[in-house]
Amino acid sequence: MTDTTAPTVTHPVTGPGTPPGSPPVTPVVARTREELREARSALDDGDVAVVMTMGALHEGHATLIHQARKAHRHVVVTIFLNPLQFGPKEDLSRYPRTFDADLEICTAAGVDLVFAPTPDVVYPEGDPGVRVSAGPLGDVLEGQSRPGHFDGMLTVVGKLMHLTRCSAAYFGQKDAQQLLLIRRMCRDLDFPVQVVAVPTVREADGLAMSSRNTYLTASDRETALCLSAALQAGAAAAAEGPSAVRRAARAVLVREPLALVDYLVLVHPDTLEDVPEWYRGEALLAVAGRVGTTRLIDNLPVLVGPGGGALETFTQS
Repeated sequence: MTDTTAPTVTHPVTGPGTPPGSPPVTPVVARTREELREARSALDDGDVAVVMTMGALHEGHATLIHQARKAHRHVVVTIFLNPLQFGPKEDLSRYPRTFDADLEICTAAGVDLVFAPTPDVVYPEGDPGVRVSAGPLGDVLEGQSRPGHFDGMLTVVGKLMHLTRCSAAYFGQKDAQQLLLIRRMCRDLDFPVQVVAVPTVREADGLAMSSRNTYLTASDRETALCLSAALQAGAAAAAEGPSAVRRAARAVLVREPLALVDYLVLVHPDTLEDVPEWYRGEALLAVAGRVGTTRLIDNLPVLVGPGGGALETFTQS
C-alpha cells in the first residue's frame, strides 16, 4: 500500500499558458491549512475549479479533472479519506490508499494544486459538533443503507469548498444522489459554487469505474456486469413508460443470482420519489447491490416516454 505521507512538492503552479509539448509539472501538494492558504493565494484569480476525491484515482477522476481544466483557469484536487462518510460496519482501513499513483494522474491532467490533508487538519477538534444535514433526501436509497453517510459527505464537501475557495466543483453522475444533495446544499445554503455534473465513465465492458472495483475478483467482475446491463435494458424500454423500464431492468437482474440486489428504482431526479406510470420526462434509473464482499452502485439518467432512452446527464441543474 502506497505511503500517503509523501513530502510536500514545491514545483511552480502550471497554467493554461504552459507551452504545448512541455513536460507535465507536478502540482503543488498542500497538507496543512497554512500550506493550502499559501498555495491557493498563488492562483491569482477567482476562476478555480475543484475535484474532490477520496484517493485511489482512476480514469473517471481523470475525466472530471480534464473537464474542469477545459473550462477553468485553475484546478484543485482534494484527496481526503473522510471518516464521517463511513458507518460502523464499513471498513475505513480497507479503502485503497495510492497517493503516489494519484499524484501521477493529477500531474498528467494538469492539476495546479493537490490538497491532501489528514483528518486532524480537516477536523482539528475531532468529530465536528455541527454538521450539514442532508434532510429527507439523505434518508432514502443509499441513505437508507448507509445512515449518516450523506451528512458526513455534505459536511466535508462544504468545508472543502470553503477551504479551497472554489468557484466551481465537478462531480460524477455515477454518484447521482450525492450530486443531487450537493446541488441542494449549494442552493439552499447559498454557496457561491457552480456544481457541474460529468457523465459516468465506464470500462469497455460497461462496468462503471469505481475505486471499489479493485475489490472484485475476476468472477465477481463478471457478475457485476449485470448492474450496467440492467440499466441499459431499462433505458431501451423507456419509450414504453415506467413499468416497462422497471420490468426490463429487473429481468436482467433476476438472471444473475450471485448479485444480491439492494434496490432497483426509477425515480424523479429532483425528489428521488418513484415516478408513476403516467409520468413522462427525465428520470433516474438506479441500482445498488452486493457482489461478493463489495457493494456497488450504478445509475443511468433516462428520458421516459415517446422517443425516450438513455441520457448522459440530466438537462435540469
